[in-house]
Amino acid sequence: MSSASTIEPTESVVAPKKGHPKGLYLLFATEMWERMSYYGMRALLVLYMTGAAEHGGFHWSRAEALKIYGTYTALVYLTPLAGGYIADRYLGQRRAVVLGGFLMMIGHFLMAVPGTAAFFAALTFLIVGNGFFKPNISTMVGGLYPAGDARRDGAFTIFYMGINLGAFLSPLVCGTLGEKLGWHWGFGSAGVGMGLGLVTFLAFSRRLLGDVGLRPAPRNQQKLGRPGEGDDYRATGAVETAALTPVEKDRLGVIFALAFFNIFFWAAFEQAGGLMTLYTDTKVDRHLFGLVVPTTWFQSINPMFIVLMGPLFSILWVRLAKARREPSTPAKLGIGLLLLSLGFVLMLGASKQTEHGGQAAMFWVVGAYFLHTVGELCLSPVGLSAVSKLAPARFASLMMGVWLLSSFVANYLAGLIGSYSERLGEFTLFATIVVVTAGAGAVLIALSPIISKRMHNPPPVVPAG
Repeated sequence: MSSASTIEPTESVVAPKKGHPKGLYLLFATEMWERMSYYGMRALLVLYMTGAAEHGGFHWSRAEALKIYGTYTALVYLTPLAGGYIADRYLGQRRAVVLGGFLMMIGHFLMAVPGTAAFFAALTFLIVGNGFFKPNISTMVGGLYPAGDARRDGAFTIFYMGINLGAFLSPLVCGTLGEKLGWHWGFGSAGVGMGLGLVTFLAFSRRLLGDVGLRPAPRNQQKLGRPGEGDDYRATGAVETAALTPVEKDRLGVIFALAFFNIFFWAAFEQAGGLMTLYTDTKVDRHLFGLVVPTTWFQSINPMFIVLMGPLFSILWVRLAKARREPSTPAKLGIGLLLLSLGFVLMLGASKQTEHGGQAAMFWVVGAYFLHTVGELCLSPVGLSAVSKLAPARFASLMMGVWLLSSFVANYLAGLIGSYSERLGEFTLFATIVVVTAGAGAVLIALSPIISKRMHNPPPVVPAG
């Protein structure tokens, strides 16, 4: 940290112990089941809303369905602000996770009940439940380790694999049941998955988690350190009232700038669960080796690529750093936007193939998801890491909230953008996304020297070996 920052927590690097606490694997399993339920429901949602009434769907227009989808996924990123605050002040993280899981389980089972009243009630339970569950289970991962523990990065990598394992399995299980047996079988199975995660957490949390997340933060104290760095509470006083230094102001400005460009990425990326799902369902040749691949299975492509390529990217950044060729944080985000744009170029090829009533080859969509995933790996973990590094300790949670709010805006825009497909046609809409995301990426790369300077990073430490 720059010496111009007046108040920063200090920590020493803790020598890593062998292995990880068993509680990490409990949180891994709980998160895997929760993500399996969430992404299983997400894979079916727009198909259910636009499905024929005689087959149990609502038969709503694509525009209406995509607007509801965008509003739902946006609110999922908004409620964690309230859920995290309530947990910190009143419930404690562990009780918040149990409450959130229970509410989401009810929501999934309500999705299995026919009728619009049950449908909108289900979405409400899911949105509120996610607000309690999502921010607090992630924070408990950090709470397993003392500040400075060198095992923490590996722990979050393991936890991230749990997220993507659940996201990979969910369309295969919930999606298959929903498409083959009936929508409500798929939604009900998502509820069962959430229930299994909740039972697992309740059965082993006391034994494996100790006191982690059991109590709310002391009201007259502040958590020092960055998000996920353990429960290191100390008396506040001057920390809460200290004015921002010039360096801190620059860094906060960088966070807002990166959050702005983050909106462009996710507003386009989240077409995966909406417009691209509908497009795949109706205009892509899904025959493979004599079988028809269910539409929902395509939602497993992104997490599968993340699991396969995530470790490779971790190695890549280290090797580029050794060679002193690692791109800056803003440049990485810009590259992510360019790769996302390139993925939608493939969707232009698909829509060109279907403009005269034919069906597009499957490789267009798979290729697009591949490029989108590579772009995600350049942007998402890098952006989260940047926020945790740049935010002053006394504003760390608030700045994470700003980053989540950018995803809230992006998801709402994703539904709104997708709803224009009926009016503009897929080719025009995909072309617009290509131009806008490529333009945003190019601008961010051009501005990266200026933004990097305002980050006030210390000279890079080149890894040994």
